[in-house]
Amino acid sequence: MLTKFLDVLLGEPLSNEQGSHEKYNVPFGLAIMASDAVSSVAYAAQEILFVLIVLGAAAYQWLTWTSFMIIGLLIILTISYIQIIRAYPQGGGAYKVASENISSKAGLVAGAGLIIDYLLTVAVSASAGADAIISAFSSLAQYKVPFVLIIIIVLTILNLRGISESSKIFAIPTYIFIFSMIFMIIYGLFKYLVLGIHPEPVFSAPLHATESLSIFLVLRAFSSGCSALTGLESVSNSVPNFKEPSTKNAKIVMILLAFLIFFIFGGTSILAIFYTAMPIENGPTVISQIATAIFGNSIMYYIIQFSTAIILLMACNTAYTGFPMLMYIVGKDGYAPRQFTIRGKRLSFSFGIAALSFIACFLVIIFKADTHSLIPLYAIGVFTSFTLGQFGMVNHWRNEKEKGWLKRAIINGCGAIVSLVTTIIILVEKFKEGAFIVAILIPIIILVQLKIKHHYDKVANGLSISQLNLKKVDLRKKYTHIVVVPIASLNKATIGALQYAQSISDNVIALNISTDKVAMERLKTRWDELDTDILLVSKYSPFRAVVTPLLKNIELIANSAAKDEKITVVVPQFITHERFGEVLHNHTSFFIRETLLKNDNIIVSTFPYHLMDECEHKHNN
Repeated sequence: MLTKFLDVLLGEPLSNEQGSHEKYNVPFGLAIMASDAVSSVAYAAQEILFVLIVLGAAAYQWLTWTSFMIIGLLIILTISYIQIIRAYPQGGGAYKVASENISSKAGLVAGAGLIIDYLLTVAVSASAGADAIISAFSSLAQYKVPFVLIIIIVLTILNLRGISESSKIFAIPTYIFIFSMIFMIIYGLFKYLVLGIHPEPVFSAPLHATESLSIFLVLRAFSSGCSALTGLESVSNSVPNFKEPSTKNAKIVMILLAFLIFFIFGGTSILAIFYTAMPIENGPTVISQIATAIFGNSIMYYIIQFSTAIILLMACNTAYTGFPMLMYIVGKDGYAPRQFTIRGKRLSFSFGIAALSFIACFLVIIFKADTHSLIPLYAIGVFTSFTLGQFGMVNHWRNEKEKGWLKRAIINGCGAIVSLVTTIIILVEKFKEGAFIVAILIPIIILVQLKIKHHYDKVANGLSISQLNLKKVDLRKKYTHIVVVPIASLNKATIGALQYAQSISDNVIALNISTDKVAMERLKTRWDELDTDILLVSKYSPFRAVVTPLLKNIELIANSAAKDEKITVVVPQFITHERFGEVLHNHTSFFIRETLLKNDNIIVSTFPYHLMDECEHKHNN
């Protein structure tokens, strides 16, 4: 029943051979990859104005210059990331580049930065999407946190359905946002510049400055606006998710993505200046104010609001694409649990998707879905990976020395320097607002990754047969088996286990630990009726403990066994086919198995006895 429900919810399982169909073409790839980067413009100009508004009317002048700085950075990073796509078509982006061209530690720093970026992408985008809806329906404000959690759960289910199906679902709302924003920018500029219609601003901007202009203020505004560039790295991380030729398709998507960011971010910044949009905490967003000034209370205003909300939700999907692929590559290198490397029933990396959703929900609850509180944590991780990726590419071109390598190294070198300066600015300016949390988290993530790697290396060395001469390995080695069958009472399950035990060895011990002397004597009486040569060892436990004395007695038998003797413990377990059978019965056998497996001289086997009702039993006979 559960399997059928999951098939309806997530879709029928896909075969490995269908994997080639579970990839993006350019239109669907752009829809998925653009959602994070393009959606950032929905709050980038607003975040800049939050900082600059202390300058009064001059804030809008400096919004222009700050936007130019960010667009310049966009161009540099776009060219640099096209280089990474070309050199690393296997994906992994900055993590792979830094690992192979700087050091494994540098790769882990880049990877940790990307991990934090993806986690925050889901939390920030879902929260910002809720903000856009609440701007139109203010009565929903009190339900914001549960609303955001529901959004994340729905996105998780849709992504678990697989790459192909999720891309089709998310493509339409993404393109609705892109075209509605392009229309708003063009019509807004036409209305202001050509028709000369200058409506009164929705909110009055302060005319007088409350703080003087300084380089630190401008840098703080710049660091806030850099959120518009988050998502650029997703294309280089996910090149294998594109249809062949994957490198060419990824490059096309990267160029189109950069153009969309340039046009929409630049356009909304200009409109924010023309229509004097004001940043208001827990109030209408800057985009909402611009749409109101241009379209009034018409249907187009609601299209803008809902498409903005939807694209902010779709932005999460960039993380659902990039994070599982990144964790797959990190897991293949041994720095993350192997579960991240396994594809689910729909050929997506299900464990990565589930882990991303769980942590994002945790962040939403902790920060109460407050976008303004989450954004300071947002950019530092991704710009750390930007920086290390660019420095790694400089080393890559220097080592390869292929034709045109110097030009490429200079391009990535410029990207590295600009990214490094931007990272330092963001860290310094946003340190007190929460960037210090990321500065603490990155080393913690790296330490955990190193611990995981150490564990896997230790296990691999312990299992390695590289030092063995396989020709001298005797697979016919024989052991003398002592079989122990733990029993609580005589029933069909224990009798079946005893019969199985005698079929593999003549040396069988039935071990009973009882907390009731009367029950223990009753067992002995019934045992005599069996007329068997199997030894029954029955011990009384006066302190009502069963499992611990049982394990101690089995360990005692194992420790006293000879070198050529193996202790096989056959655990009887009845299997009920009723719906709640597994829940209602205790799971003592599980704890017995898990504990005994720690002893290298004990083999644990489960003897299943399947319970059937009388009707089913007669039918089978």
